[in-house]
Amino acid sequence: MITNFFIPELNNHDVQELRFQQDGATYHTARATIDLLKDTFGDRLISRLGPVNWPPRSCDLTPLDYFLWGYVKSLVYADKPQTVDHLKDNIRRVIADIRPQMLEKIIENSASRLDYIRASRCNHMPEIIFKM
Repeated sequence: MITNFFIPELNNHDVQELRFQQDGATYHTARATIDLLKDTFGDRLISRLGPVNWPPRSCDLTPLDYFLWGYVKSLVYADKPQTVDHLKDNIRRVIADIRPQMLEKIIENSASRLDYIRASRCNHMPEIIFKM
């Protein structure tokens, strides 16, 4: 997927300042995968084995994990797409419908999560939920 879709798609956009964050799943951090991502992103790769080390199991810190992917997935699969084209159409529609205000709220919430993490000396945050 990275070689056949992701990187060719990146070549269609101006991504000189883009950072890529990879989670710590074992198959995501295979040597071949990391080498390919390092070649593509250089020091802008955030990964367990990348130049910028991302804390393991950091869902408390990652807005994509603690909110956005679940939100997108719930809408993408709401009508149970039966074909790849239908799935792609749903993904495009849902992503296009995300409003800047929602992203601003996610960023605000991320900042408060980081403040909490600093104050709690990097402990988990079981009582914090996403606030819309």
